[in-house]
Amino acid sequence: ITPEYRAKVAADSIGPCKSENLIAAGYLEDTSGFVCFLNSKGNYGYQTATSSDYTCTVRTADGRGSGWVGDNVQDVATFSAGDDVRIAMRKAAASADAQALEPGKYTVILEPAAAAGLIGFMMNFFDARSADEGRSFLSKAGGGNKTGEQVYGPEVNFFTDPSYPNAAVYPWDDEGMARERMQIVENGKISNLNYSRYWAEKQGKTALAGPGNLIMTGGDKSTADLVRTTQRGILVTRTWYIRMVDPQTVLLTGLTRDGTFYIEDGQIKHPIKNFRFNESPVIMLNNVEELGRPVRVSADEGGNVMYLPPMKLRDFTFTSLSDAV
Repeated sequence: ITPEYRAKVAADSIGPCKSENLIAAGYLEDTSGFVCFLNSKGNYGYQTATSSDYTCTVRTADGRGSGWVGDNVQDVATFSAGDDVRIAMRKAAASADAQALEPGKYTVILEPAAAAGLIGFMMNFFDARSADEGRSFLSKAGGGNKTGEQVYGPEVNFFTDPSYPNAAVYPWDDEGMARERMQIVENGKISNLNYSRYWAEKQGKTALAGPGNLIMTGGDKSTADLVRTTQRGILVTRTWYIRMVDPQTVLLTGLTRDGTFYIEDGQIKHPIKNFRFNESPVIMLNNVEELGRPVRVSADEGGNVMYLPPMKLRDFTFTSLSDAV
């Protein structure tokens, strides 16, 4: 990726917005490098890697409307800033004049980027030691962990695969352990937790490498398809400023932003003011109505590459309104 390429991405993002009196702000971050290690025990690894991360926030000139788009890719041949920015432009224009909706429990459609922050927080607890020591929602009453137990709805399946197409990651974890394809959750039941070398030896288990990516299975429908099958609900483009409330239940609080819309009779009726939510991803994954087609995303505040579907969920808890756009 050359300086000229980066300049073109900026121009392709700013130009269409300027022509429609919209304001664009964003970034393109690209990386190309390698990791190499060798220790005194003969454990050796070498791997090259590339990545590209693009986000663009588009605002109306009066600041009343906001839209957002993000694209995280390994191959820039699959990326077009000009196509992506028009998604944010449409949402910015459509989100002006937002109406207030009473906080409460609603059917929601979380776009993959909106779900990523919540799911990313939850996956930090898939560690055997924290579960065995009683510090996790995966801790079992009386000791041990919930491996093999039903924790989510039967629609929920997660796995990790370092060679997954378009989401390949380094073939080892931070401890130099080789990563393999591993089921994490199958039909709502916990399949595997991460065991460090230390904790595996202490518990008499096999050490398992920490995952570098997270793949969630889903269906074939797009976000728009899920909207069309929703009688009443809320479409959430993005979540942000997510913080932990209770680690034992993974209760999180955060805000919606950059385009939140009310759905009625299968159509987006009007924009609504943003909400603060108090919700646990554990609970929300027990309230799945339908999952769409997974796409590659990454959480705003770091974490692994993820393939997540848009999610139609019932009884998602919004606790208050926010004046932010």
